Amino acid sequence: MNDDFLFTDDDTTTEEETSYQKTWKVLIVDDEPEVHAVTKLALSDFTFQHHSLEFISAYSGAEAKELIVEHPDTAIILLDVVMETDDAGLRVAEFIRQEANNQFVRIILRTGQPGQAPERHVIVNYDINDYKSKTELTAQKLFTVIMASLRSYRDIMSIEKNRMGLETIIKASANLFSNHSMDTFINGILRQLTSIINCTNEAMYVTSLVADDHLVDGELVVVTGQGEFADLEGKKVFEVIQPNMKDAFEDAINDKDIVYGDDFIVAYCESHSNHRALLYIANISEELSATDKHLIELFTKNVQIAYDNVILTQDIEDTQREIVMRLSESVECRSEETGNHVKRVAAYCRLFAEHLGLPEEETDNLVLASPLHDVGKIGIPDRILNKQGPLTPDEMTIMRKHSSMGYHILAGSERPIIKAGALIARDHHERWDGTGYPEGKKGKEIHLYGRIVSIADVYDALRSKRCYKEAWSPEQTMAEIKSQSGKHFDPELVDIFIDKYQLFEEVLQQYPD
Repeated sequence: MNDDFLFTDDDTTTEEETSYQKTWKVLIVDDEPEVHAVTKLALSDFTFQHHSLEFISAYSGAEAKELIVEHPDTAIILLDVVMETDDAGLRVAEFIRQEANNQFVRIILRTGQPGQAPERHVIVNYDINDYKSKTELTAQKLFTVIMASLRSYRDIMSIEKNRMGLETIIKASANLFSNHSMDTFINGILRQLTSIINCTNEAMYVTSLVADDHLVDGELVVVTGQGEFADLEGKKVFEVIQPNMKDAFEDAINDKDIVYGDDFIVAYCESHSNHRALLYIANISEELSATDKHLIELFTKNVQIAYDNVILTQDIEDTQREIVMRLSESVECRSEETGNHVKRVAAYCRLFAEHLGLPEEETDNLVLASPLHDVGKIGIPDRILNKQGPLTPDEMTIMRKHSSMGYHILAGSERPIIKAGALIARDHHERWDGTGYPEGKKGKEIHLYGRIVSIADVYDALRSKRCYKEAWSPEQTMAEIKSQSGKHFDPELVDIFIDKYQLFEEVLQQYPD
């Protein structure tokens, strides 16, 4: 076959069919139709990493700008210099790098008039990757420059994917002990893994053996995914993979091992709990090296263990929350109040915190600690706690001791929820005007948590039936709390209560006695 790059009038060439899903996009920018035809012909059987080329044609600089924005994943641009203007191609190169901010595509400048754009000037002043005269570009040289450019593009994209994976890991590492952050963390590691072993990003995701209210015990679901499996978190695995892949998944589970297919991997991830997982990478275009397989083995041995540790931490936190709630409910039951009182107070506190714009961590501490507001009642005798009718002055003195008792029960802990509970127990009966107890604090001397729980507790007490009274109507309750603005309650909190009153009523209906 003649190695000369011969132009032809035949522009009816067809691209070779390929069984692979991915192609390398090549944008041909030239105002001569013959150049498009001969380029496609010369590269019609070209493949790189088992993927063929997908040609996109532009016949002017303006059209090229539109297409590069439409196809940001273009790998190579074969760019003519002289088109509608003498420097149209150079303007396109500037647009790609500066306005489209595409630093990845490889730009090969082709010109039939080198004098219009001297090579030294162009290389120095424009961010292009190669410069070729059309007269020197034989079929073999075109093949060579495309191959070299694709290798460069592949490596650049691998570095970028690695960078994105590292960025994802760093962001997630700031708060690993939340479910969402751990999933993000794993996603970042998966990006790193696939970039290092040069896998395709088209079909890669992690699955986990979990059980919850919605799934059968031991069912496989997607935890995080990339490529075609992105945004499928929570989906059942066997609903999103090809049916012929089911055997490979079951083999990996039964053998607790890695299954290497012709173009895929299904790897069982070791675990100390029942929340085991699988790693699945599909559409692998090259044979994996020993180093690649070693990295995959490291992933399967370590990532799920990290996930297990997060689950254990969350279990400890959930246990702490449950103990707090059950202790609070037991105290309320002594005074003939239902456990739903503390649930409602917690929900009211969240409404206040959100509308005050408190940070998420502070909001959670307040909400989780608020059920402890009356924990000191555990030291109050039943004859006083459940007395039908008004208390005597002596009985009232004893009853008021529950604030101090609650504080001393909880004080001294380093746990954020217990520390918050101590502040709430101490301050939730203080009044804005200084006439409250146990210390007669006023205004912002009273801790914010105490001020919030104070109005939440009183609202719920007024709207609920007690052994000594019937439930007040919404109108009576609203009028009473308005009248206590600046006296009993923080005026800012009263304003929030009035503005969001319907939300408080909805909580009351959600957790009835």
